[in-house]
Formats: sequence, C-alpha cells, structure tokens
Amino acid sequence: MRSRWGTVRARTTLLATAATALALVAGSVALVLTLQSQLTGRDDTLAQSRVRELMTAARAGDLPTSLDSLGGEGVGQVIAADGTVLAASPNVEGRPPLVPVATGGSLKVRSIDGPDDDEIEHYRVWVGAGPSPDGAVTVVVGTSAESVAETTRTLRGALLVGVPILVLLLAAAIWAFVGRALGRIDKITTAVAGIGESELDRRVPVPAADDEVRRLAETMNTMLARLEAASARQRDFVADASHDLQSPLAALRAQLEIARAHPERPEMAGFAADLLVSTSEMEQLVGDLLYLAVEDGVRRPAVVLLDLDDVVLEEAVRVRPDSPVHIDTGGVSAAPVRGDPAALRRLVRNLLDNAVRHAVARVTLTLAGGVDEVVLDVVDDGPGVATVDRDRVFDRFYRADPARPGHAGSGLGLAIAAEIAQRHGGRLTLEDDAPGAHLRLTLPGPVTT
Repeated sequence: MRSRWGTVRARTTLLATAATALALVAGSVALVLTLQSQLTGRDDTLAQSRVRELMTAARAGDLPTSLDSLGGEGVGQVIAADGTVLAASPNVEGRPPLVPVATGGSLKVRSIDGPDDDEIEHYRVWVGAGPSPDGAVTVVVGTSAESVAETTRTLRGALLVGVPILVLLLAAAIWAFVGRALGRIDKITTAVAGIGESELDRRVPVPAADDEVRRLAETMNTMLARLEAASARQRDFVADASHDLQSPLAALRAQLEIARAHPERPEMAGFAADLLVSTSEMEQLVGDLLYLAVEDGVRRPAVVLLDLDDVVLEEAVRVRPDSPVHIDTGGVSAAPVRGDPAALRRLVRNLLDNAVRHAVARVTLTLAGGVDEVVLDVVDDGPGVATVDRDRVFDRFYRADPARPGHAGSGLGLAIAAEIAQRHGGRLTLEDDAPGAHLRLTLPGPVTT
C-alpha cells in the first residue's frame, strides 16, 4: 500500500512548508538583528549628542550638578581631572567615577557594569574629554543595554510563537490547495483507468479552468481519439484482410479439388498456369498486408540521398518484358530526392503496376527534378477513374467497379503509395487533365529537410 507521505501532495506540502519556514526563520533573525542594530544606533546617537552638549556646557562653565535629562534608562557623569564627580544622573549620584579619566581626543564607546539603584546593570557609554574653567573634565553618557535586550527579547518571544503558528497554517493551506489541484488529476486518472478496450469512445472530463490540468485532459482525450482511430483501423484491417484472402484461397482450393477429381480432363494441362496466376495474386496481397502490418505508423523512413530517376527506369525495365503495353520513359530526367529507398521503390512500383493494369496500349512516365520539388507523372490511356470513385481511389481495399477493365488487384497499391508519399512529406493526387488516369507524385527536393 502506498504511503500517504510518498504522494506528490505530501512531498509538495513538505517542500513548500520547509522552504517557507526557512525563509521565515531567516527573516526573523534578520528582523531581530536589524531592530537591535537600529535601537543601539539610536541610543548611540543620543548619547554622543548629549556628551557634546555637556562638553560645551563645561567649556562655558555652565555645567549642571544633576543630569536629569538622560531618562530613566540613561546614565551620565562629568568627572574632574582628579577623579571628582562634578555632575551625575540621579541613578548614580554619590557613586564613584564610572570610567577612568579620559585624556582627550575623539569620542570613544565603552561597555561598563554600573550600579542602578540596588542592581548592577550593563551600560553602553560614550566617553569624551574637554576643557572647563576649572580644568579638563571627562564626560560619560550612555544607556542601559537592558532596554535594547528587553525589546529584542520581546520580539523574539513573539516570533517564536508566531512563526510556528504561521508555518502550520501555511502547511494546512498548501495541503488543501495542492489536494484540490491534484484531485482534478485524480479524476482524470480514474476516468482513464476505467476505459476498457471496447470503450475507447469514452473521454475524460475537461475542467473549465484554462490551466495545465485542462491541457492534460485535452491531451488525454486526443490520445484516446488516436487510440480509437487506431483500433478502428486495426479492426477494418483484419476484416478486409480476411475478406480479401478468402477469394484467392477459395480459387486455389477449387482448382486443386477439380484437378484431384478429374485428372484425365484435357483442360488440366493449363492448371499450372491458372494456379500460378492465383498464387501470384495472393502473394501480392500478402506482401501488401505484411508491409502495412510492419510499416503502418511504426517506423520512420530512413532518409538518404538517392536518384529517383534510377528507381523509375529500373521499375520500367522490370515491367516491360511481361507487359503488353508500351512504357514510355522519354520524359524521365534526373531527380535527386531524400528518402527511404525501399519505400520509394515500392511507391513507384505500385504506381506503375496500377497504370499497366488499367492501360490499353501505353503508359507514359514523366519525371522532373528541382531544388525544392520533384514531380513524377504516371499517365495511362485506359478508361480513367469514374467520378464516383475519385474520392475513394486512395482508400485501403477499395476497388472500382469489377465490370470495368483492369479492376483486378488487392485495393492496397494506391493506398500504400499515398501513405509513403505522405511520410516523405509529399503527396499523391489524381489529376483531371488526361483521357485515362493521371497520377501525380510530388516530393520535397533534396535541399528540403
């Protein structure tokens, strides 16, 4: 059984919560340090300003005896050169000097422990020295570090309580939001899992929101449509193949049974020739079926540079000895293309065999090559293609009216040729400009990828 913590929902929640917690902790630390720095800087600025004011008052002989303006957390003394305390804040009145007598120079900061009522408290003080009518004096002004510590301690306490609560609330929100998003994916998964081989017409629900989940649902429906079409093609293929194999097999069986039952008949002398014709037809049909089974949308064509004119001329040479019609190749010129040699040879062979089967006396082949496009025209002087058959001439297993001349064939030749042309980025079309049938093959030129 899959652990709940091994789900995408749990991992996403944990990672997002951990990242947010780290960010909050880092931000809290930075906040505390920034507050501490700002409070300390503020106290330092006030202390330095007060030191300068007292040094100015001492220089003018206007030094007060009590430093009442430093506040409850402040501390201050004015010390004579002999160590006598000339003025002090109320919280250190009557106390000895907080620092040794300074000798002058710029203001300096020091940390001291001094009495505050009945306690010893830590102070951060600024010390400066300057003249007075009675001699040099040392001025000490500072504030208790405890005030800054208490403020930062209060903030830390609030953060220690608030940050975990915020992280928990965030984790709950992420868990809920991720669960809601993944719930839509679970619906798609459940719908797909419930579709059997006989239910490929079903589709998964498409969410209304235009987001990744909607695109996933649309992609799944597109895939199901392709599977449905492939399944339909497979069923049609098996049905058509079974139907088309029955005729030559039945003919072979009938001929064999007649030969066995009446070996003495004179017509049995032509039995071998008839059997050879039936076997040849079935061999062609099985070859076409095997090609479709192996090549139908499975293998990408091997792309090499070849001369299509060589293929056309070789196929014409193959057909001429056994064909009663004239094969005119005078219009074949150089035409390099890129493609699968075996597939293109089968394409040309199917076109030529189809033309020879329907021609009366002549088949004309014209091939023109270019940089961007190669065009092969195969024209026969037969009866042509009836209007009712033009839209279906490239369908698998489709045959024209059996009463028309040249109807024999498996019904796969032109369908295979059209598919090979399409896989090579070209097209096979039936033109209207000839008395007979005019098939035009258009392929990309050698510079087209």
